[in-house]
Amino acid sequence: MNKEEITRIEERLRGKINSVSLDRSAMPAGRVKFSGDGVVKIDGLRNAKYGELLDIGGVTDAIVLGLYENEVDAIVLGEEDKASAGMIVKATGRIVEVPVGKKLLGRVINPLGVPIDGLGVIKGASRRPIEAPAPEISERGRVDTPLQTGILAIDSMVPIGRGQRELIIGDRQTGKTSIAVDTVINQKGKDVVCVYVAIGQKASNVAAILHTLNEHDAMSYTVIVCSTAKDSAPLQYIAPFSGCAIAEEFMHKGKDVLIIYDDLSKHAVAYRAMSLLLKRPPGREAYPGDIFYLHSRLLERAAKLSDENGGGSITALPIVETMAGDISAYVPTNIISITDGQIYLESELFNSGIRPAVNVGLSVSRVGSAAQLAGMKKVSGKLRLDLSQYRELAVFAQFGSELDPLTAAKLEQGKRIIETLKQEERATLDVEHEIVLLYLAVKELLKKVPVKDIADFNKEFLKYLDAHYPDVVQSVKASGDLNMEAGITIEDAVNEFGAVYFKE
Repeated sequence: MNKEEITRIEERLRGKINSVSLDRSAMPAGRVKFSGDGVVKIDGLRNAKYGELLDIGGVTDAIVLGLYENEVDAIVLGEEDKASAGMIVKATGRIVEVPVGKKLLGRVINPLGVPIDGLGVIKGASRRPIEAPAPEISERGRVDTPLQTGILAIDSMVPIGRGQRELIIGDRQTGKTSIAVDTVINQKGKDVVCVYVAIGQKASNVAAILHTLNEHDAMSYTVIVCSTAKDSAPLQYIAPFSGCAIAEEFMHKGKDVLIIYDDLSKHAVAYRAMSLLLKRPPGREAYPGDIFYLHSRLLERAAKLSDENGGGSITALPIVETMAGDISAYVPTNIISITDGQIYLESELFNSGIRPAVNVGLSVSRVGSAAQLAGMKKVSGKLRLDLSQYRELAVFAQFGSELDPLTAAKLEQGKRIIETLKQEERATLDVEHEIVLLYLAVKELLKKVPVKDIADFNKEFLKYLDAHYPDVVQSVKASGDLNMEAGITIEDAVNEFGAVYFKE
């Protein structure tokens, strides 16, 4: 072979080498060295980030939850048995995203954004990462606008403001979900978007909630994010973060959003299961050490933005289930310390027929009257005091001792207040009607009404007032206040209606 031939071969080889183009966008890859119970341990993926989405062999996805010197730990999002040892794992460089925006209203989706309501694919929706930093303090505004639940006991004594985080806590079967669903129903016509996140609930319970919301035409402004009890722990783990991402999209567009996490007890259990499978050291009640951070980074994303940042808000109503009324357990105390107050529902009150079973002594709103209308402040000011006095006196009255007239009168007044605060499911009240009912109770205008007839009397009186004194109701609605003239008119109306009611 002469020199010219060698030169030609060199040039041909050089040309071939130069024509090879390297894909510089290619992401690093590793290999699964262990897979079991939805957990995968990966070798060779040195540049992975915490929370990053991984592609396992093109058949399923996983989220990075552990970074170590020689391996990466991740949890499988799809079907657990699709991931097996030896499969190639690719880093995607992004975290889990969900579809967001108006196209989701009225839909039921799983935590990955896949519709599960049989209404077809969601087309044209933008996407948003499920994890995001909470708004800075400088980006937040004052929580001063009420979010009306339509539940008299809550709006009067445990007021919720737009941008607040109010915990609903109590034993199972005490009406926690009912309060949340009633609050969603009461947002109809108030320009509030609602996101209901079901975590580890029975599919039949979620179906019942969907049916109730459809019956009350509430799905038109609601999104349901559903991870049922049969879903894997990783799907239950990401469900509230997916719901929060959907809510944030609306908040950053200036909308007011209500998000319900039902419930964070099951969310904590799912995270504990994952952590134990990842062989993290267990702490109190076998929960991992970062269980507080798990919920704080979620709930801190609920906020009221300042006007300069669009003025939107996310109001969070997390639900926590207690065991035998023990609010000092690990998860309840954690979430109580994160939130801006709690509505405590008591089994004894529920079983004695006081519903909603709100324990006024243990329930508190740290925003308080700052998020109440002026009229509501006036009529609810001494309500808590009257109720606490009644509870104390009721204990002594049980012994059957003779009561002086003043004590007897306070007991009778307390009974009437409790009857006024009782409310059936799905029977939410407009705020102007709430103010009127509380005015009747605190001004002792129901003295002549037998305790057993209070509920019926109040219901019929509101109809009478709407029909015969619509100007009074409209003035309270428009101003949010109850002036002296309106109060006098209501007192006259009670006397008029009472004469007709008792004659019948």
